[in-house]
Amino acid sequence: IVDVIVAQNQSITSVTEANGSVLANEFVELHPEVSGRIIYLNIPEGTTVTKGTILARINDSDLQAQFNKIKVQIELSQKTEQRLTKLLSINGIGQAEYDVALNEVNSLNADLEYTKVLIDKTILRAPFSGVIGLRQVSQGAYVTPATILATMQQVNKLKVDFTVPEEYSGVIRKGTVVEVAVEGQNNSRCKAVVIAREPQINQTTRNLLIRAILSNCTANPGTFAKVYFSSGSARSSITIPTNAIIPDDKNKKIVVINGGKAAYAFIETGVRKEGFVEITKGISVGDTIVVDGVLFARPDKPVKIRSVKTNEQLSYK
Repeated sequence: IVDVIVAQNQSITSVTEANGSVLANEFVELHPEVSGRIIYLNIPEGTTVTKGTILARINDSDLQAQFNKIKVQIELSQKTEQRLTKLLSINGIGQAEYDVALNEVNSLNADLEYTKVLIDKTILRAPFSGVIGLRQVSQGAYVTPATILATMQQVNKLKVDFTVPEEYSGVIRKGTVVEVAVEGQNNSRCKAVVIAREPQINQTTRNLLIRAILSNCTANPGTFAKVYFSSGSARSSITIPTNAIIPDDKNKKIVVINGGKAAYAFIETGVRKEGFVEITKGISVGDTIVVDGVLFARPDKPVKIRSVKTNEQLSYK
């Protein structure tokens, strides 16, 4: 005794599902450029700061002393150069002696600029406007360029990275619109526009990495996301419940009824949807397919049809 469906063509939209992660538009770990003791720390955890805000200062007293020393040396060398300029104009000295004095001025000015750069490296500024994460150090701590003071993220715009099998590399291009379901958003979907894709396919997973910009979506960076995209135009095809398929070592088969008896039909499948699968080869419209009692049907043995179902009835089962 079996339940059956009659194979019929149905409209299929080839929507493919991929896994992804939500990313901040910008993300950076805040490291000092030089080693030293922190004398000023301004890291408001969980607060938005603007680009250029001073977040930390490293002790630079030695560099400031060197800076002042070079300034004094420049003043003296400039006076010397000015005196020699007057003497050169009346041939009181040779050109070589004057060039030495001028070179001294230029060299000290270069040293002053170099010291300014070193002092600037002791100041950590916000590289962009964004939200500061949790502070990892305290004021007075000795830090190195390897020390993470905090993280900073720009979350007013979000991105999503997802991977697709290489067979879809010709489907998703720059500008393609996809739908994104973010974990914890009550099954609501956001739109995202593909902005770039990795040019090389991962040789281990054979997947292609895609990046898209989310619009009107609220989520925390790192949140798991499901990405849905169309992998082809809508078409008419036969679909059957997945539980009607009998898996085999090499083939897939189903039970069909011919003349009141059961028979196996070997099939090939296409797009899968929830609970159903597209049949691309092996059966035709009008074939009677066993969907319940499959394991009890035997080839060339008579069967009794209890009821004829439809895909709509089975989808609510």
